[in-house]
Amino acid sequence: MSDKPANPDPSWRKPAGIFLILLLIAAWAAIIVSLSPWVGTWPILVQGVFYLAAGIVWILPLKPLLRWMELGRWRG
Repeated sequence: MSDKPANPDPSWRKPAGIFLILLLIAAWAAIIVSLSPWVGTWPILVQGVFYLAAGIVWILPLKPLLRWMELGRWRG
């Protein structure tokens, strides 16, 4: 048996996907930072909840993006 993958040709989807992930992170960070003048006026505990949620929500689009990078389709 061979340990080589079935398709040894590199896929363009992986570098494109990495670029999209970095773009997603940068765009999300820019959106959250642009909200800081308003969020900064909130009580500290509310700010903490907001930033905790904002730090988790950006992960949601990653599952379909990672699936596309690996399989070439958006849905399972």
